[in-house]
Amino acid sequence: MRIFGIDPGFAIVGYGVIDYNGISFSPVSFGVVTTPAGTDFSERLHSIYSDLNELFLKYSPDCVSIEKLYFNTNTTTAIEVAEARGVILLASRHNNIPVFEYTPLQVKQAITGYGKAEKRQVIEMVKSFLAFDRAPKPDDAADALALAICHAHSSGNIFGKLSKGGRQL
Repeated sequence: MRIFGIDPGFAIVGYGVIDYNGISFSPVSFGVVTTPAGTDFSERLHSIYSDLNELFLKYSPDCVSIEKLYFNTNTTTAIEVAEARGVILLASRHNNIPVFEYTPLQVKQAITGYGKAEKRQVIEMVKSFLAFDRAPKPDDAADALALAICHAHSSGNIFGKLSKGGRQL
């Protein structure tokens, strides 16, 4: 199964692509889609949509794993990230790729075994799962890889099958 993890944003969208065979993980690619500050917001959204369509065509994922948004501080940023997330969901739908969403707590639990793990712990576990010599950079790409691994864990075990893992959109 090829899983495309996405850490949503409007300035930086992290992505990570892994293959999972039910036993082990193989990293395929990771990186970020960026949009320049000062660019018209609708143009930024269009750029995210176009770039993700190209990445979906290039990597042919079986599914997308995306973070469910949770904000408790800056509502302006939350709205813009939600709009970017909508464009990401549209690109996934346009390419007929099923989408599964996970909360940060679910990702941390799946990666480290502890739902309140710190970001550094999650990144170190991603490094370990994917047998990297060093932590993937930038952090947005590492977060996207964590989302992909989370989906693999949720969809590939009995607990995930019983609980339906993340919510499919």
